[in-house]
Amino acid sequence: MPRPMPATNSASTRRPGAASGACSRKGRTLARLLLVDKIAIAGLSAALVLAGCTALGPKEPDASMPATDATSSSALVTSAPLETAMSSQTLPVYWLGRSNDDVFLYREFFPAQTADEPIVAALRNMMGSKPDDPDYFSFWNSPTRLGASISAKNVITVDVSADAFGQKVDAGIAERSVAQLVYTATAAAAMAGLVDTATSIQVSVLVDGHTGYNAFGHVPLDKPMTRNPAYVAPVWIIDPSEGSVYNSLPLKVHGQAVSPTGTLAWSLATMEGSRVGEQYLDGTATIADGPGQLGTFAFNLVPPPGRYQLSVYISDPSTPGQRLGVDTKTVNIAK
Repeated sequence: MPRPMPATNSASTRRPGAASGACSRKGRTLARLLLVDKIAIAGLSAALVLAGCTALGPKEPDASMPATDATSSSALVTSAPLETAMSSQTLPVYWLGRSNDDVFLYREFFPAQTADEPIVAALRNMMGSKPDDPDYFSFWNSPTRLGASISAKNVITVDVSADAFGQKVDAGIAERSVAQLVYTATAAAAMAGLVDTATSIQVSVLVDGHTGYNAFGHVPLDKPMTRNPAYVAPVWIIDPSEGSVYNSLPLKVHGQAVSPTGTLAWSLATMEGSRVGEQYLDGTATIADGPGQLGTFAFNLVPPPGRYQLSVYISDPSTPGQRLGVDTKTVNIAK
């Protein structure tokens, strides 16, 4: 064991130049640390840039809701019409999807492959499967228990286990995720003819048989809910669906949208591998219900064989070149 050194005046015993040498070593060490930090930051920035520039590749959804204002395209949608009765072999499922700086609800259809009643089957798909469109996402977990019933007063009651809410999201995504459940449940009920679509349909959510659960830590489930039109996508391509293959022409495009002018812009760009190439065609389409109204649009295209990205969006005259509410689909035209 080394003997303790006697107390001394370090200033008087330090050899000449020791202070400046120590400072120099500290400076060199600090410089190396700063260089390491800069390299790490540069590497992280490059990784983020690469992640953001990768087109159409698999990506983890962002669990936060970007800040928006009252001038965003979401303020245009003021109604949320129900689906009409269709084949019981088809299940509607709503997903979250980003467009510009906002998150909206988009619907896909899935084949009914279980013996579950339509509402439960659609919600199981929403919570346990993945969307066909890679731009869509969800934060629900597959629950261990799920049930649904409908009262004579057009109230759908969904009872789900708490493990469905396991993921961490912010308040904006939590609100939209709960709206995703409301839209999916009401769509399934309406398409199956289980509710009176002429009156308001409410959805009450119980968690493990109890009301008042705080969904995703942000949304109290303490009262029945209806569809919130603010979450409806302002532009939504219904057909073609993502990845569709067409063996004959024309390519028939239809969807629903709302625009201040009653018109939309569209473009068709070639695909080069997983990346969007040059624009091949562009044009405009009219919304059937006119300016400021959510309505349908339709148009036909006759492109040569190939793989394309179709984009439909609102063109804002006040901001030339900006695409508002843009929705995209990849489509293949067979030879």
